[in-house]
Amino acid sequence: QVQLVESGGGLVRAGGSLRLSCAASGSIFSINAMGWYRQAPGKQRELVATITSGSTKYADSVKGRFTISRDNAKNTVYLQMNSLKPEDTAVYYCNAELAPIITHHYYNYWGQGTQVTVSS
Repeated sequence: QVQLVESGGGLVRAGGSLRLSCAASGSIFSINAMGWYRQAPGKQRELVATITSGSTKYADSVKGRFTISRDNAKNTVYLQMNSLKPEDTAVYYCNAELAPIITHHYYNYWGQGTQVTVSS
């Protein structure tokens, strides 16, 4: 069974920093893209950043402030969030395009979410 487990959320003041981690575990054959999404109250889930073996992509609202990185040996993706703003407050979800050993087919997996709250 494959699962994604996030950590690192919390409460921080505006201008502060947080680092999110997401580790994929289980019987994994391969991981393609990994990324972070967020959902604020009353809003739709939106892409924050994604990373593949060769490139990264960011939402315009976080460019220059957030950095996504990945440790393939640990099946882990990170999101370093600097210069946080109150509008960054949301539940952050990890996502992975992942192929389990049992199928070798790629599916989308989601973590349970971690709350990030930025106070003004």
